[in-house]
Amino acid sequence: MKNIIDLLWQKYINVTPSAAKIHDIFKKKGEVIENDHIAIRTFNHELVNKERLAKPFLAMGYEYKGEYTFEAKKLKAIHLEHREDKKMPKIFISELRLELCSEFVQEVADTCVEISHIDQYNTEDLLLQGRTWGTASHKVYEKLLEESEYAAWMYVYGFRANHFTIYVNKLKNFETLESVNDFIKENGFSMNTSGGEIKGSKKQLLQQSSILADKQKVNFIEGEYEVPSCYYEFAKRYPMKDGQLFEGFIASSADKIFESTDVATV
Repeated sequence: MKNIIDLLWQKYINVTPSAAKIHDIFKKKGEVIENDHIAIRTFNHELVNKERLAKPFLAMGYEYKGEYTFEAKKLKAIHLEHREDKKMPKIFISELRLELCSEFVQEVADTCVEISHIDQYNTEDLLLQGRTWGTASHKVYEKLLEESEYAAWMYVYGFRANHFTIYVNKLKNFETLESVNDFIKENGFSMNTSGGEIKGSKKQLLQQSSILADKQKVNFIEGEYEVPSCYYEFAKRYPMKDGQLFEGFIASSADKIFESTDVATV
């Protein structure tokens, strides 16, 4: 299992060089970074839905823990936790609810899946493939953006980790998420301020923040264009009344974290 997580990380930093740089500046401060969670995006098409992408994690000791709905963004999500090894990152898999989208979005998603020959991949390999439907069209990308930033991102980047998350509780030199954010900004990175720089609160038992997505040059049918790729997130968790740390997610906070890849934001 750790091997696929390492491979997801390598694919992720290939399009998110800021994450590797942030990882390095924390290491120089003497930190050993633990991942709180890894997020993956997909469509709710039966061949690539969240249940399908969860299979390799379930086979390696993960179990379902939470379900979430994001009405405005037309998304549903699940999160998984490892049954025994609590150092393993949580897995957060979201999917676009195609039945709530326009015929155009549905047709693009269906075509992408159909021409990908998904059945030739086992699911673990699929998670590392990125875009499996060949060269994207910038015109299609722009039209998708008008309706769903999420759909446009999926169309360009495909199957991969959308973000990794530093588990702030495990840092030695940073007691608060505010201090993490200050450190990130001091080193030249821009934060996602949608809904506030910090999403959530101590009262809600979870605080989250993230940098804005990197921009990557992508070869489209029409030529090369720069588009937002992925981002790095930071999470601070707080204990519940029973003393155990809250391990779930807050839908309203995650909703704003999704916007780290929005074109208008980046």
